Amino acid sequence: MNWAVFTTTEPELAETVEERFRAFTHHTLATLRKDGSPRTTGLEVRFLNGELWLAMMPDSLKARDLLRDPRFALQANHGPGTDMGGGDVRVSGRAYEVEDAAVKAAYAEEVEPPEPFHLFRTELTEVVRTFVEDEKYLVVQVWTPGEQVRTLKRT
Repeated sequence: MNWAVFTTTEPELAETVEERFRAFTHHTLATLRKDGSPRTTGLEVRFLNGELWLAMMPDSLKARDLLRDPRFALQANHGPGTDMGGGDVRVSGRAYEVEDAAVKAAYAEEVEPPEPFHLFRTELTEVVRTFVEDEKYLVVQVWTPGEQVRTLKRT
């Protein structure tokens, strides 16, 4: 399931998630190393044409990780201080390298990344938003493909 389908099925949550990612340029990407241990690195993301795109330098460790095992988790930058305006958001899924030259060229024309670069299209497996409501409740919204958003509230 790509970003466009998620946006159609859960427009409010999708809008909040996009706002959090667009608030800052750099975010945290988690991939899996060859030995299965986690690797976290910084990354810029783009929402274009109904897709959540991950682009990175050729032969970067995170690109090698994704080429070997497409699973990833992406956390939006919290920004300065403790105010997370809109909450903490995370997206998990699988990232597949784009090999179609026309798709890659269209992305490059729009974004103008340094050449050459790896481009990955994402398929979502989970979207999570955590925030504080009324300075009293910790609220966690969880979406997975084929399901409605589940909302959990704790004091």
